[in-house]
Amino acid sequence: MRTSIPAAGLGALLLAAGAVGCGTESPEMTPAAAVAKAAKNTEDITSLRYRLSGTAPGEGRVKGEAAMRLKPSVAMSMKMTTPDKGAGEAVEIRVVDKAMYLGGGADAAKEMDGKSWLKFDLSGSDAGKDLDQMGSTSQAEKNPAAESGFLTGAKDVKKVGAEKVDGVETTHYTGTVTLKDLRVSLEDEKAQTRERREKSIKQYEKLGVDELTMDMWVDGDDHTKQFRMKGDADKGPLDMTITFLDYNKPVTVTAPPAKDVADLAEMFKELDQA
Repeated sequence: MRTSIPAAGLGALLLAAGAVGCGTESPEMTPAAAVAKAAKNTEDITSLRYRLSGTAPGEGRVKGEAAMRLKPSVAMSMKMTTPDKGAGEAVEIRVVDKAMYLGGGADAAKEMDGKSWLKFDLSGSDAGKDLDQMGSTSQAEKNPAAESGFLTGAKDVKKVGAEKVDGVETTHYTGTVTLKDLRVSLEDEKAQTRERREKSIKQYEKLGVDELTMDMWVDGDDHTKQFRMKGDADKGPLDMTITFLDYNKPVTVTAPPAKDVADLAEMFKELDQA
């Protein structure tokens, strides 16, 4: 059995994340205060659905849509395409019951003896730990809301103005922040918030990004409608836009049929025995 993983798959894993915030600038609030309020309100998010598009380092153009549940347990489903990699590189990722499933459809089945899904155990197995060292599992399990708080670390946050996003009236904020600034901004945060954002910071370090230009569009109901992040990475430009479709609505994710799944841990055991 061949164990190669579709090329777009690992790139998709590294991008299985977005950013969510809440906050509307009242007349007396400065842009920085409005952004800080937005970051704080992300703690109330239990689930969300979002669309992403842009350019990823080493992958080129990417497009995807995802649904994620954060409580009571993490579950996520994402469908991702990489147009620059060819039409056959569409992948789907599911995280459910402490396992990650990477599906590549017919293309993946050709590489894995008819199995169209590859399973990664996230509960502490050696294979799961190896995957996490690449940054893949931590990104897929990560609360997408965590990165919205990055804009609070910027020293030049400003209000751009009123803009419509998907027909929704929003207020647009922007700023530039370094990873060093982000770490300093974590000093006054709660332990849980610090831990989430520190994981995100480490992923950007692995990409070679040390400075981010960030934009946030906040709607009238104190929720971020759209979020954009730009930076220069070792393998090319990062320019990702996440648009939020809804939040705090039920999200159900199921594992693929067992007959279609190749378990990475079992594959490693077979190789060891051989």
